[in-house]
This record gives sequence, structure tokens and C-alpha cells, in this order.
Amino acid sequence: MKFQRRITEELSINLTPLIDVVFLLLIFFMVSTTFTRETRLAVNLPEADGEAVQESAGQIEISVSQNGSYAIDGRPLVNAERDTLMNALEEVTQGNRDVALILIADAAATHQAVVTAMDAIGQSGFSRLSIATRQPTDDN
Repeated sequence: MKFQRRITEELSINLTPLIDVVFLLLIFFMVSTTFTRETRLAVNLPEADGEAVQESAGQIEISVSQNGSYAIDGRPLVNAERDTLMNALEEVTQGNRDVALILIADAAATHQAVVTAMDAIGQSGFSRLSIATRQPTDDN
């Protein structure tokens, strides 16, 4: 009869290498992480109840409709592309970059359509841009 010896040794897990690996990972993430501070834009919207500005003879009106199409001085453009708007502005102003432009956007027009118009105006080199508003009603 063979006698089996019972091994009564306790099994233990050595945690030192595990702690080393976790520590190295922690140091790696601390060094490689870029901390950016999210900046928020504080926007104070202008009041629309000021005095009306007198229209000058050389003003050009750029209209943005509810569906995002553009018109210059009441004449609709062929499409709503930025390049079409830039070419039409070049044609109407005959290269004069000092002309005052008024951007008239429908209240239901998308933000993208208005920004595209402003981008086209800026890329064409115009610096005198006004955005038209209407007087608030006293129905509140």
C-alpha cells in the first residue's frame, strides 16, 4: 500500500508583478493623456429693438429662404451652392469689395444655410456685412 502524502502547502498569488503592471499602466495613461479645457462661447445676442438704419443706395440684399435657397436683390439664384453665391456676388458688385451687404434670413432657415452664405461673403472678400432683424412685437 502506497501512502500518499498530502500537500498542505498554501497556494499564494504573488501580487507584486500585478501591482507593478497596474502602476506602469497608470503612469502611461497619466503621461499620454492630453487634458483639454472645453471652452464655451459666451454669446450675447443683440437686441432687435434699436433704431432702423437708413438704407444706402449701394446696399446689396442677400436673402436666405426657409428652404435654404438664396436670392440677391430679389433675384433667386439657380441653386443653393456656395460657389454660385460667390459668383453672383462677384457679378453684382463688379469686383467692388466695399459694398455694404445685408443678409436677410428667414426665421425658419437652417443655420447651415446662413453660415454658408456668411462663409461665401467672407471668402469673396467682403467686410461690410449686416444681418437684418425685425422689430419684436408686443404680443408677449
